[in-house]
Amino acid sequence: MRYGILGPTRAERDDGTPVRTGGPRLRALLAMLLLDAGRAVPVERLIDGLYGDEPPAGAVNAVQSHVSRLRQDLPVEYDGAGYRLAVDPDEVDAHRFERLAAEGRRALTEGDHQRAAELLRAALGLWRGEALADVRGSAFAAVAADRLTELRRQALEDRAEADPGPDDERELRELVAADPLRERAWALLIRVLARAGRPAEALTAYEKARHVLAEELGTDPSATLRAAHLAVLRPNPRHGLPAQLTSFVGRGEELGAVGEALGRARLVTLLGPGGAGKTRLAVEAAGRHPGDVCFVELAATGDVAGAITDALGVRDTGLRERGTAAPPDRLLAALAARDLLLVLDNCEHVIDAVAALAARLLASCPGVRVLATSREPLGLTGEVLCPVSGLPPDAAGRLFADRAADAGSPLTPADEEAARSICRTLDGLPLALELAAARLTVLPAAELARRVEDRFAVLSRGSRTAAERHRTLRAVVAWSWDLLTGQERLLARRLAVFRGGWTLDAAEHVCGLGPATLDVLHDLVAKSLVERDGDRYRMLETIRVFCAEQGPDPGLAQAHAGYFLSLAETADAHLRGADQLTWLARLDADRDNLHAALRGGSTTTALRLVSALTFYWWLRGSRGEAAALAGELLRRAGPQPPEGLTEEYVLCALNAGLAGGAAPDGETTRYLAGLSGPPRQPFLLYLSAVTAGPPPEATGHVTVIHRRLRERLTGDPWSEALSAIGGGWLTLLFEPAAGLAAGLGAGSAAGLAAAEAEFAAALAGFRALGDRWGMMLAHAGLAEVATQRGDHAAALPPMAAAMRLAAELGSVIDEAELLRSRAEALLLAGDLDAATADFHRAAGLAGSCGAPELLAAAHLGLGRVALHRHDHDTALQLCTTALHECPTGWYTADGIRMTILVTLGRIAAATGDPAEAERRYRQVAEIAGGPDGLRAMADARAGLDALGA
Repeated sequence: MRYGILGPTRAERDDGTPVRTGGPRLRALLAMLLLDAGRAVPVERLIDGLYGDEPPAGAVNAVQSHVSRLRQDLPVEYDGAGYRLAVDPDEVDAHRFERLAAEGRRALTEGDHQRAAELLRAALGLWRGEALADVRGSAFAAVAADRLTELRRQALEDRAEADPGPDDERELRELVAADPLRERAWALLIRVLARAGRPAEALTAYEKARHVLAEELGTDPSATLRAAHLAVLRPNPRHGLPAQLTSFVGRGEELGAVGEALGRARLVTLLGPGGAGKTRLAVEAAGRHPGDVCFVELAATGDVAGAITDALGVRDTGLRERGTAAPPDRLLAALAARDLLLVLDNCEHVIDAVAALAARLLASCPGVRVLATSREPLGLTGEVLCPVSGLPPDAAGRLFADRAADAGSPLTPADEEAARSICRTLDGLPLALELAAARLTVLPAAELARRVEDRFAVLSRGSRTAAERHRTLRAVVAWSWDLLTGQERLLARRLAVFRGGWTLDAAEHVCGLGPATLDVLHDLVAKSLVERDGDRYRMLETIRVFCAEQGPDPGLAQAHAGYFLSLAETADAHLRGADQLTWLARLDADRDNLHAALRGGSTTTALRLVSALTFYWWLRGSRGEAAALAGELLRRAGPQPPEGLTEEYVLCALNAGLAGGAAPDGETTRYLAGLSGPPRQPFLLYLSAVTAGPPPEATGHVTVIHRRLRERLTGDPWSEALSAIGGGWLTLLFEPAAGLAAGLGAGSAAGLAAAEAEFAAALAGFRALGDRWGMMLAHAGLAEVATQRGDHAAALPPMAAAMRLAAELGSVIDEAELLRSRAEALLLAGDLDAATADFHRAAGLAGSCGAPELLAAAHLGLGRVALHRHDHDTALQLCTTALHECPTGWYTADGIRMTILVTLGRIAAATGDPAEAERRYRQVAEIAGGPDGLRAMADARAGLDALGA
């Protein structure tokens, strides 16, 4: 049977044959029983629900009569407490809806948006109209229907959040029309409109919501609604398109041409001079693209691959990985199976790097299209060029008039001739027109026309050898520069030292104007030389470069480096405590400044910056970038550490070694061996362990060496907690692994108890400090102890805690690694279905963040599941794929590769190919090393013994 109350009341058999539900009273009784399907409903409540506060005489008999009629076709029972419809609640659409909606909300909370969207669509698909539509007149119906309607609205909001799309607009507008005080629906509507490339409508929706809340409740918008509004005003630097707050004028023909080009080609370049409006045209064209879009601003970077990985949210590696792959390779892994329009803005100053990377992406990632803006072509086969020049006179006039009105200086009929002159002189270039319109607040149109005429005449006769970017925009920026006072010019020139923006505090400390900074900065904002973004400020890159060229300022670079060294050292201490997330965000905001300071400061300052930023880089998964910066600094510093900076030099060497897993040099080894107390940078010990591992002489007694080191760390709580993590893993990995390799077994219960005690002590220590990263490592260690004991149920709670902490840190790659670990535990426990689900989720996350070694590990796991199910063909296919995916040459990847080889050997043995099995087992010995190698060797030895080899 199937039953429904999400619409008219209905009951039907499995073949779709409807069951007669009689008149309104009988349908109302059935609806009440359906609301409590499987549970007894007291007769008194049935009477109240049918008749209200004044039931007629004989109401009990009437209910009994109605029940008797229902029993002719439906399983209605009396159990002494009341009448019960004896059906599974999931047979009733309302109960099934509630279950699916609740599961969808849980999936949304856990970050599984795909599953959430699937569940919520299924839930909402059960609705056939208004809840209890044909019995709304009954006394019980109003409250029940209102509850279900509210649940439906919540589910609509959840589904719109899980998978926002243009079709959501209608439903969200209906929601806010029915309940104008529903702030979450307003926020989602704003996001949907912004995502569809309609920021003006999104802002209008926000203003309407704000007005309704003020009129009806006398309150301001909630934090959620304000965040949605702010997201429109402040482009998300990691995804999507910058929101536009001004009109788009005069590009209809070009917009159509770009759309047509993107429909037939995978590389389209908008080509034209600076200030022609290439970026705005690209944003508008991308906003009309039907699929996913990622916007990447290249003007402020020399690292093209790094800028794209940042915009996509693709991290170099996880918090616990050992080694790294090159950013271009991670991009290829992340985008190999993805449909995406990649907008690369301002390519001209990195044209060769963009062309090389674009060629690789287009060749390896068939679903990727590239829309570039540049002053010269990329020069690749298949590139379609779309020229972008100045606006025609009518469109230029409309743009200038719009921007003048936006600036609070609308043009009058008397200004028309001057406006035409300005548009003609500036060649219709949109950026020049916008800057000119902003100056109408201080100059009349006629005077503005005169000044622009002078500047354009000078520029048009300038040197033909000048950089292309200076031939038109320089005229506009130089004219703006001439309008500045002496103090404004001084501050503007000094502000050019910043990269990616700055705070008022930074400007006051670096630029040397003291208390006057605020007033002068205010004037620069008013004159459009500086933009304010929340509590931060920035210059357009073209303006910044112009200001930087206006004369050297001795000592400015060192002042900049000194300020950001102080910020980094202050933040570093907080990164190991309860304010970890706050300080991560602060460092994120000034990442470009920090790296510019490292490159531009003295060797001493730069080495101290590397030390202060090492843990930040690790938490953010930026090890490839860290290795590159550290490598540059090592070449600058020379072969020996400066006096008093040995620890900082060692940290620089260790960071540089992450690029290729190079062993530490003699200076590093000597320094580590000579430590007599906690280092100034406590993370040094963890980084050295990851990069170098235990010394060669430690084989067989590594825990003894570790214990001696711990004695020198007493007094620093963070170092003590971290050393407990090391002690736990050393106990788990090295001694049992050595025993396995020697055929002595996997370790004792006492050893597991010792490891558990270490991880528990570490958890207590990190919890007292509030360090999420350390707590994540400790929980993962406790889960591993439980797994090695065979108590797989006990491994799940600490694993869940570790995954929650990884999510709080924003580490997708660690979530992937933890999911893979949980899947391994489930596989050992024999829960193949749950293991399969986790391996699939791990593969999806690993692919999305560009982690080929974890993708290989997840496919290996799926292959092992198939092997357990005796599906040898699938197991072979998955493990072969994993072997091809797995990178080589660094610790973690080599461990995964060895396990893949062992599994391929087992598959070959199971399918009657002993020669292939022996070949695979012997390959393990070629790369074995460390505890993972010892474990793999033990497995390979067992396989060879079984073959008699």
